[in-house]
Formats: sequence, structure tokens, C-alpha cells
Amino acid sequence: MTIRIDTASTADYPCLLEIWSTSVLATHDFLKSEDYEEIKQQLIPAYFPAVSLYKATHNQSQKTLGFLGVLEGCVEMLFIDASARGHGVGTTLLNYAVHELGATKLDVNEQNTQAVGFYMHYGFVQTGRSDLDAAGKPYPTLHLHLPKHI
Repeated sequence: MTIRIDTASTADYPCLLEIWSTSVLATHDFLKSEDYEEIKQQLIPAYFPAVSLYKATHNQSQKTLGFLGVLEGCVEMLFIDASARGHGVGTTLLNYAVHELGATKLDVNEQNTQAVGFYMHYGFVQTGRSDLDAAGKPYPTLHLHLPKHI
């Protein structure tokens, strides 16, 4: 699969919101429905504009398959459409974040074991842990960092 990475625009927000939704429903079974709805309501007005946002598009079909948000060297969001998982989209986006944007840090929900495994396999190491997520919700978060030699 050939994937292109482009800067996302506000016109992409509805599509990215749908990708976020399919991704979270596939991987965040620990998330309470009210927290899911609260986050979903904040993505477009607050979270998307706060980061440098990039989308991964399939070259042939032009379908957006996933997206990445980076802020100050930290991967703040990386979500893959549920139908595109396991096809290299996440790795392509993470490579872009690391090699093109210089991102070396991220936080991941400890209960999202698939994501934790993905980042650890990539080479990230745990540098800390919080009992609460950034919004103060009871979702333990692992703080990961990519060593310089990678």
C-alpha cells in the first residue's frame, strides 16, 4: 500500500473525526461512553486546532486512512481508521512524526495494550506513568520517549 502524508486542513476535520471514532471504538474498550462523547465533542473545536495535524492518504483511492497530531516534539494523537489497521499506516505516520517532525515523546493509555505494544515495538521506552490522563480522568497513562540512537 502506498501512503502519502499531507498537512490536514479544517476541511478534513469531519473525516478525521470519523477516523478517530472508528479507531477509538476498535481499541479503547476501557473508555466510558460519557468520556468518549466528551472527547469527541472537543476534537474539532479544541484538540485539532491545537496541534500540527497530518493525514495519511492511500495514493490510489485518495481515501484518508489515519492522522497524526504533533505539538512541541510530542505525538499528541495518532489514529488509524479501523478498516486500515495492520496495513502499515500507523508505522508510516509514526515514521513521519519521528523523522520529519522530530517527535520523540508521547503519552499512551496504559489500557490500550495494542498501542502500547506498537510504540514499544517501534523503540519507545517508558519514562513515567500517571494514574490520570491529561484531562484528569481515571485512565492511567504511560509516558514514553524515543531514545536518541533510533
